[in-house]
Parts: sequence; C-alpha cells; structure tokens
Amino acid sequence: MSSDPWGRVDETGTVYVRTAEGEREVGSWQAGSPAEALAYFERKYEGLVVEIGLLERRVRTTDLSAKDAQTAIDHLRGQVREAHAVGDLAALDQRLDKLVETVQSRREERKAERAKQTDEAKKAKEELVAEAEQLAESEQWRSAGERLRALVDIWKGLPRLDRKSDDELWHRFSHARSAFSKRRKAHFAALDAQREEARKTKERLVTEAESLSTSTDWAPTAARYRDLMTQWKAAGRAQREFEDDLWNRFRGAQDVFFAARSELFAERDAEQGENLKLKEALAEEAERLLPVKDLKAARAAFRALNERWEAVGHVPRDARPRVEGRMQAVERAIQTAEEAEWRRTNPEARARAAGLTGQLQAAVDKLHGQIDAARAAGNEAKAAKLGRELEGRQALLDQALKGLEEFGG
Repeated sequence: MSSDPWGRVDETGTVYVRTAEGEREVGSWQAGSPAEALAYFERKYEGLVVEIGLLERRVRTTDLSAKDAQTAIDHLRGQVREAHAVGDLAALDQRLDKLVETVQSRREERKAERAKQTDEAKKAKEELVAEAEQLAESEQWRSAGERLRALVDIWKGLPRLDRKSDDELWHRFSHARSAFSKRRKAHFAALDAQREEARKTKERLVTEAESLSTSTDWAPTAARYRDLMTQWKAAGRAQREFEDDLWNRFRGAQDVFFAARSELFAERDAEQGENLKLKEALAEEAERLLPVKDLKAARAAFRALNERWEAVGHVPRDARPRVEGRMQAVERAIQTAEEAEWRRTNPEARARAAGLTGQLQAAVDKLHGQIDAARAAGNEAKAAKLGRELEGRQALLDQALKGLEEFGG
C-alpha cells in the first residue's frame, strides 16, 4: 500500500483521494507500482489546476460575460467534485468560490457601468431633444437644417434606453424635426409666391421702362424713372433665374434714356457756357455806364445793351444770379439817377420846398425879434427859452434850404 497527504493506494490497487468529508475512491491501478498510480492521478489533479488557472486569467483579462464565466465555473466545479484525481480538491473549490465572487463583482461593476452609460445616454438624448425643439423655432433655415441632420447622426450613435424612455424621447425629437420641416416648407412656399409676385411686378416695370427709353420729355421722364426705381426696390427679389435678366433690361432702358439726355445736356451746357461769356461781356459794358453823368445817354445805352442781353439766351443755373446781379445793379443805379433828376425838376415839389423854407424863415425872424424884446425887458429866462426854440427852427430851416438847393437854388 502507498499513500501521500491527499490520497492512497490500497493492497488491491484501489486509489483514494482524501477530502474533508473523508476518503473517496477515484480509480484503480493494476499496471504498475502504487507510487506510479498516485503520480498518474496527481497529474489529473494538475490538469484541473491548469484549467482553473486559465479560467481565472480569462475572467481577469478578457471581456468574458458573467453568464459564460459562471457556466465555465459550474462545469469545472462538477469536474472537481467528480474528479478522478488526487490532490487538494478543497483548495480548488475555494479558488472556484473566489472566482465566483470575482465574476459577481464584475457583474455588479458592469451593471453599474451599464447604468451609468444608460444615464449618460438618456441625458445626451434629452439634450438632443431640447436642442432640436429649440431649433424647431429657428428661422435660420440652412444652418438649423444642417444641425438637425447632424443631431440625427449623433442620436444613432448613442445606446438605446429602455423601450418606453427611448420611444418617448424619439417621439419628441422626431416631432421637433417635423415641425421645423413644415415651417421651412411653408416659409419657402410663401417666399416662392412673393418672388413670383415680384417677377410679375418687375415685368411690368421693365415694360414701362423700355417704353420710356426713347422719350425726349426729359424732366418728367427722369422723375418717372426715379419712381420706377423706388417701386423696383420695394418689389423684392424675383426668382434667381429671372432676376438678373429683368434687372439688365430695366437698367438698359434707363441707360438709353439717360445717355441721350446727357448728350443733349452736354450740348446745352456748352451753349450756355458761351452765353455766359457773352453776358459777362455785356455786364462789363453796362458797368462802364456808371457813374451816370448823362442820364439820357446812359438810359439809351442800357436799353440797347438789355435788348442784346435778352437775345443771348440761358446761362448755367449756378452762374445766373451772379451775372444777372451785375446788370440789375447798373439798372438800379440808372433808376436812382432818374428819381433824383425827377425830384430836381419837379415844379410842384420845388414850390412846396420854397413855401416851407419861407415859413421857417419867417418863424426864425420872429423868434429873433421876441428874444431881443425879452432881453430888453430884462427877462433872461424867457429869452433863454426862446433861444432853445430858435435852435430847433434854425435846424429845420437849414435842412429846407439844402433841399431847395437840389432844385437849382
């Protein structure tokens, strides 16, 4: 008989393993010595050790699922309990128990990780929904549409939640996208209608602009073109495929009209420039009539100059006040000379001036007599009072005499 701490071989060749519950028969050996028998069954034990070690490494280093790991543990545990091997089978059971704890711990960690991922996914989807609902009210049609498409891709990359939560969030997300699409479609439909109306309006404006392009009624037509331009701007843009062509026709019609007007105005400006030179020469000639010495000759000369002036025609508007002012100044000077001559030669005015002068002279002479009488009577106060009155009458007399001199003495 042969034995070791974990098993023995009896005299019949039966092999036993020792366990905490007692000995258990694991096989028989008839082909060699008991020591060889124990060595054989110990190698089977080492085989179990290797298998358990491999499973421990798989659990630690791979993503083996808890379910698969538990299945493998149960399988190995069955092998250990029914093992035809000699060794510390209890130690193998203990290693399997620890492995169960490890698997359970990994299961809890993965469960917690999944819960965390689910919470993060839910939060991420709620944020996507909130952003989508905000974008649903946007009128930045291009950028908002692109962002909503990007949100869909982000959504697809997130883990699914429980069916109820995922469905509810997706419903809100999808509804926001649909609402935005409906608003955008309605906006562009309205915009298309506006552009069609703008096209019709601009067609009408182009037709009128083209009909006016050959007009020679310069001022009213130019004003009408300004009105048409105001209406053009107010009409808004037509469809892209019509806008440029309509504008080119509209602007082309204006260019034809304004080019013709500019050519005419250039000719007119040149003519008016020559007119200005002629009128400046006439004004210079008229100014040589001043000061007026011979009223009759000056009047006749100015009349002849004025007739030539009227025959010249228009001058540039900005020069008109200056050159006309020179002629008007000469005309006023001649009129002033005429008025002075009339006053000098008017008999009635001369008679009135002479009568007034006589009255004032008589009053002055009378005051002289009264002053002399007051002084003779020794009444100096009265004489002084009469003297002040005399000063006023004398001043009036001097002025009247000066006016009389203007009538020739």
